[in-house]
Parts: sequence; C-alpha cells; structure tokens
Amino acid sequence: MNNTMSIEYTNNLKEHLKILGVQGEMEFSIPPKPEMGDLAFGCFGIAKQEGGNPVEVAKDLEEKFKAINDPLITKVQSFGPYLNFYLNTGRLAEIVLEGLKKEGDALGFFEAGQNQKVLIEYPSNNTHKEFHIGHLRISCIGNALVQIFRKANFNIIPINYINDFGAHVVRCLWGIKKFHPDEIPGDNSQKWLGEVYTEASKYIKEHEEEVRPELDELQQKLEAREPDVMALFDKTRDWSMQGFLKINEELWTRHEKIIYESDIKDKGQAIVDELLEKKIAEVGERGALIINLEKYGLDIALLRKATGAGVYLTSDLALAHEKFDNFDVVESINVTGSEQEFYFKQMFKILELYGFKNKMTHIGCGLVTLPSGKMSSREGNVVLYEDLRDEVKKYLKKEIEPRHADWSEEKVENTALTMALAVLKFTMQKHEAKKVIVFDLQEAVSFEGFSAPYILYAVARINSLERKAKTDGLVQLEIDYSVLKENEEKNLLLMIASYEEVTKKAWQNYNPSVVAKYAFDLAQCFNDFYNKHSVLNTEDPVLGYARLALTLAVRDTIKDALSVLTIETVDEM
Repeated sequence: MNNTMSIEYTNNLKEHLKILGVQGEMEFSIPPKPEMGDLAFGCFGIAKQEGGNPVEVAKDLEEKFKAINDPLITKVQSFGPYLNFYLNTGRLAEIVLEGLKKEGDALGFFEAGQNQKVLIEYPSNNTHKEFHIGHLRISCIGNALVQIFRKANFNIIPINYINDFGAHVVRCLWGIKKFHPDEIPGDNSQKWLGEVYTEASKYIKEHEEEVRPELDELQQKLEAREPDVMALFDKTRDWSMQGFLKINEELWTRHEKIIYESDIKDKGQAIVDELLEKKIAEVGERGALIINLEKYGLDIALLRKATGAGVYLTSDLALAHEKFDNFDVVESINVTGSEQEFYFKQMFKILELYGFKNKMTHIGCGLVTLPSGKMSSREGNVVLYEDLRDEVKKYLKKEIEPRHADWSEEKVENTALTMALAVLKFTMQKHEAKKVIVFDLQEAVSFEGFSAPYILYAVARINSLERKAKTDGLVQLEIDYSVLKENEEKNLLLMIASYEEVTKKAWQNYNPSVVAKYAFDLAQCFNDFYNKHSVLNTEDPVLGYARLALTLAVRDTIKDALSVLTIETVDEM
C-alpha cells in the first residue's frame, strides 16, 4: 500500500492537530501492522519545534485527543514517536465514496502545473528502420507521462522528433541502390526497409573500407538535397511514416507535431559554426569539429564530421531551440533508450556552455531483452512490435475461444487484441523506466501475479457483479455506509483514498510504474475482500448494496489508473 495519504478525510485530523498546537506540513503514513491502527502521524517535527522528546509529544497528544469527539475517529493511541488513528469504516466510506462521486472525471487530479506548457518528446524513432519492442517501451512510458502530467494540470505538448537524415538512412538507401534497385516492396514496406537496412549493415561491416567512400558520397548528396537522391528519400520516408502512424494509432500515441531532422539540420550546422566562433568548439584531428568536455567528466563530443556532414548532436542542438522558441514551454522531456544517457549529459552541457538556460529532462528507458540476449537492428535480431503483438494475441485468443463458444469471431478478435495490448503496455511499464526487462511471454499473459490479465480479470469480475445486481433489482435510493465494518472494506477505502497521492508521486518522479503497481495492489486488495465477503449474497440487502457501491468505486479507480497507462479494459473475460 502507498506510504502516504492525501485525501479529504485527513483534513479532519489536520484540523484537530492544529487546534492542539501542531504547525506546518502534516503527513500521515500507514502503520507497519494492522493492529497499530489505520494512519500514523510522526511527532518529530513538533518535538523539534518545541525542543521536546517525540515520544513524550505523542503521549501528550494522545491524552489531549480524548476530549475530541469525531465520528471518523474510534481510537487514538501513541506508539513510540507516532500518534496512530483508528478510523470508523462507515464514516470513512461516506467521505471517500461520496467524494469519489464529486470528483467524477477529475479522479486522481491535483494542482501543480497551473496549466503551464510542458513538451514531451518520444519515441524519437528513425525512419528506414523497423519499430521494435524497444520503441514500444519508450512509447508506452511516453504515453503514460503525458497522462500523468495532465493529472497534475499541465498543458502537455507531445511531439515526435524523427531522425530521417542520419547515417542509418544512408545505409538503407545505399542498400536499395546496391541490392534492390528495381524491387517493389509488398504490403508492409516499412518492414521491408528494415530488412534492407539490416542486409546493408551486415555487408558494410564486412566491406567497410571498400564501401566507405560510397557511403560518404551518398551522405553528402543527401544533405545537399540532390534531386535523384531526394526522390528515393522522399518515397521511402513516406513508407516508413505510414507504418509508424498506424502503430501509433493502435498504441494511443498521439503527437501534436512531428519534427524531422532533415528540416532542422541546417540550423544545427549554423549553431556549430557559432560554437566554433565563440571558441567553445574546436577543430580536431583530420578536420572534424569537436568540443572538449573532459573537465566535466564528459569526454570529447563530435559536432561535425571531417567530411562536413552533421551528426545526431548537430541537429539536437537546433531541436532544443525549436522546442522553446516555438512552443513556449517551461520544460522539455525526452524519453529515449537509457543507452543515450551519456549523450544527453553531453548535449545538456554544450547547451549550458552556449548560454541555454531552459529546463530539459531526459528519461532513459532500459533495454528490452529476450532470454537470448540484447537486440540489435543492425544484426537483424530485433523483435518487431507487430510480431510480438500478434504472438500475444494468438495465445490469448486460444485462451478465450474455449471459454466463450457463444461469442462471435469479431468479439473474440477484438477482446484478444485489447488484452494483448494491455499485456504489452503493462509489461513495459510495471518496472521503473531505467530497469532492463526480459520479456517473458508466459509471465506476461499469466492470470496470476503482477500482470495485466490479473488486473483486467478483477475489473471483469466487478462488471459481472454489476450486471447481476441490475438483474436482481438491487436498487436503493440511499446507501447506508454505516453497515461497512470489515477490515477488508476499510483497506479498500484507504487504497482508493490514496490514488491522488499515487499520481502525484508518479509525476514527481517521472515514474509510471508507481501507477502500474497501484492498479495491481488495488486489484489484489479487492480479491482479498471478495474471497472473504459476499457482495450480493448477503442476508441484509442494505449491506449488499453498500458493498456493491464500494466494489464499483474500486473498479472505477482501477480503470482510471489503467487509463493513465493507456490500457483499455474488457467488459468480460
């Protein structure tokens, strides 16, 4: 369960503590054992202010609380330096569940951004290459950060910076000219380009000295925009982008703007010239332009090749200016592979030396590996997103069909796809971004453990309870929350109440995995409740209706948490 609590019901406790002399920020935590109460208030701050002992302060506050009559509080007891509160489940339910109704679509929102603009750039994939599961992870984390920052009331501008002009493009175009000059690709032209790139890369690796002059010449022609090269470039880039946009739509990745490297590379070259004029950059061996960052522990950065061709850094310097000049943002966030962490440190330092003062943040995503090891698009052993999606979907379809012989083929297909996307997205986000993950299919599709199907099943089970309740005519004008008294009911209420604190923590740490863990913990907490207590088959229909209200609140909160991860639920499984 989350360590801190932030919801309306704690305002009661804070007001009481203020009256008793407590000043400043007040935070509550969950006691380590259930028998120690529901919330704990540490007395370290007030003890420091008064120059006293926190244990004695806690005992003193316990004594003073005896004069306070609050229907929410059933008992107050000190445990060492902590003052612990035992809460009335019925009153807690009234505050939390009625508050949930008022929040509506604003569930999990909090005020931090004041509608300031923040730009989030991802997945920054390259044209003329395939979209693999590494790109998938970056897309998923980028999507979630967009939603998390919106929860914090920021005006988010998602963009994609497409590298369409680098050495990889030259390799692919060279490969087409060399091996496939007259070939017309099939339906998936994006995938074909990736295959040509891999083929060309392998050949170049074995014949580097022989083909290097040809590659350098092609790079120069591309940057000079020579018509014959640009005709092939434009056609093949369009093939790549059509494939990427189709995938983005499926993943719910929606960019406000796409910026191509080819459109800003010349501006980058101008910035490099200016760095040279200001003596921030210098001419290195064989005529390349470099910037020495060794005194900052950042080695030597290459700004321009000896041939005059730009590099990634050339264009990224221009891109930084584009973002803040054209979008009026207070922060730019880059989500890329964590292997680029050192590169971004170099770039941020160069921008600093150049006089750039805007806030830029890099979120590095760890590699997605297979049991066989690391992937490499040059070696041709990448796992493509579309192939993995189809494999997961095929597995789930086999699980669904025997359970639902009455379903139409379309319903089976749609449910399998929705679940497959949930499996992929949740697996990519359930750990901190920087952690390397090994994609294990059996673990990812399991209905047990820390997985998407486990959470989706909890939602589907609650949907089933709601349908049965409507069939049984379980309708009441008012809910009597006082009948809720069980510890498992209270645990659910406390978890629902902590949702805003979860989204806040995810925002503060740029960490969607906090939300993923919360969705799983809430589903697990519900299953614990469900296994011990009946919702609809109670002797008292008043109790059944109150439990149904609690159960539906659990579902709505889980669904909202999953929506932050851009995961769609299914009605039944």
